[in-house]
Order: sequence, then C-alpha cells, then structure tokens
Amino acid sequence: MIRIIFSVFACIAVLLQGSAIAQDITLAKDAPDAYTVIKGDTLWGISGRFLEQPWRWPEVWRMNKDQIRNPHLIYPGQVVLLDRNGPWLSIGRRVGGQPGDEKLYPQIYTEPAAQAVPSIPLQVIEPFLTHPLVVDRARLEGSATIIATDTSRVMMGQGDTVFAKNVTEGVDTWQVYRPAKALENPVTREILAYEATYLGAARVTKHGSPATLELLSANEEIGTGDLMLPSERATVFSYVPHEPDVPVAGQLVSIHRGVAETGKMNVVALDVGAGDGLDVGHVLALYRNRGVAEYKGDGVKEKFTLPEKRYGIAFVFRVFDRISYALVMESDGPVTIGDSVRNP
Repeated sequence: MIRIIFSVFACIAVLLQGSAIAQDITLAKDAPDAYTVIKGDTLWGISGRFLEQPWRWPEVWRMNKDQIRNPHLIYPGQVVLLDRNGPWLSIGRRVGGQPGDEKLYPQIYTEPAAQAVPSIPLQVIEPFLTHPLVVDRARLEGSATIIATDTSRVMMGQGDTVFAKNVTEGVDTWQVYRPAKALENPVTREILAYEATYLGAARVTKHGSPATLELLSANEEIGTGDLMLPSERATVFSYVPHEPDVPVAGQLVSIHRGVAETGKMNVVALDVGAGDGLDVGHVLALYRNRGVAEYKGDGVKEKFTLPEKRYGIAFVFRVFDRISYALVMESDGPVTIGDSVRNP
C-alpha cells in the first residue's frame, strides 16, 4: 500500500512539474489556433509559429513516450493544434469552424518515414558531424602526414596510393585534411584552434614506416604534406534543445565557406566550447554589434557605444574544447563575424 501511495504522489509531482515548465513558455504574437504542416517544415519552425521559445518544443508537444523518443512522426498534411491553457501542441483535426472538419480523435498515419518532419535539417549539418573541423596546435603537430605519392605524382585522387608517416598501428581508416585557417579570438587575436578542410578518406593497405594507404575518396586533390587523423565513427545525432546551465558569452569567429556574412540555416563557428560549459543541444541568442557612434555637437567630439540588438537564435550541434559550431535557426537580418552570443 505504501508503495502504491508513493507512486501516486510521484506521478502527481511529475504532472505538476510538467505544467510548471509549460507555464513559463510564452506564446508568439498572433499565434494561430491551428497550422497545417507542409513539406520542408521542421519541428523547430512549426513551434516558432506558436511560441516565443521554439527550441522548447519537446516540452509542449502532447505526445506519448514513443513519440518523444522519436520526434520525426509529424507529416505534411497533418494539422497542429494549439491548446492555449498549457500551452500545448498536438496533432489532430480541427474541431468545427469549417465545413468538413471532423471531431478530434487519435489516428494512425502511414506516410513514408522519408517525408517525416525533422527537428532540424540534418542535411545541413551532417558533413560537420564526423569530419575533423577543428584541430589545436598539439593535434596538428602530432598528425599523420603524407610524405610521398605513388610514381611521384604531385596530386592524387580516389583509388590512388600514398605513403604516410606517424600512422598508428591498428588504425586502418583515416581522414585526410588540410588546415585552412586559424580561428582567432576577435578581441585578443589569440589563436584558439585551426579549422580543417576535409579532403577525403584513406585506408591502410600496409602498416610500416612509412605506411601505404589507398585513397577511398577525394573531395579535392591530395598531395604531399597533407595531414591525416583517425576516422571518427558516425553517431546518431540525438538531442533535446535547451538553454546552457551556466552563463555563456562569446562571439562569432568564422562563417562556413569563408563569407563575411550569412543568414538563417547556415553554419557559424563560435569562440566558446566545452571549456566554457557549452554542450551539444545548447541554444544561444545572437546579438548584433552596432558599433560606436561619434557626435560632434557643440564643438565637442563624443563617442557612444551603441547597445547590442538581439536578432536571432543559434543551435549548437558540435563542440570542441575552445570552439563550437552552431546552426543559425532564426535571424532578423545578416549574421556577421564579431556578433555576440549569449544565453537566450
């Protein structure tokens, strides 16, 4: 009997806790009562139509435990309903209001999984999940290095043979990379790490000094002096978006593909990482640096630092010690190097 009573109290506590969490969530301005899912939607984007904090979608979707484990169970054509009392979001049919609308009831959908609505567009970040991306000076100096090519050719491609030093015994699959540029702190100019350009993959055909390797793939031509790191295992990308547990303050130090500015659904590098308490799944607010204004009224020159403007949200999906990569999920205007990131 005691165990039963305890279980009842535990269930009530969980329900109250979930209710309290939901009450902290603010509805978006002009949030609709219902929304019909279309191809190309994401859970984050759908939630943004209803909520001021769309990254908190796991807390407000009224789904069973199986659906929480696998959020990719929403499909184009389905209707998302808003219960403003929670607020809660659920899948169903509109109740009245339009001809042909039916009463809300549970049902089974059989659409192909390939059409399911994802939490974020994985095709954008997939190349970043297993490639080296960032190496510090110590790792750079200890990398395996291609010291010669077969028949002394200058550049090699898929299927060609190369020879390398510092190839670890027992490690057969390697990633070939080239350090592209130094990632610097925008203020101190301290080099935080080196961003790597992924060139391709290689497999050891014979260990030794030097080792013999066959190039399995080549995004670019590979030659003497290019570096190698052991291949990382591909992992299933799973997360729950959430705010950092500690105060985080950093800046954008790089934009993918070397452009000066970017926008929504593009990848940026930040000068904060695991050493600053950052982790995969963290959500950060983007702030625009408005710079300094000079005022020359009354013959006196004065300088004023203009206040920052919060203009977007970024989702952290890969973290290194001093650098992390984030996907810009929301942006009101251009995203530029030197902009700030902080807790949302």
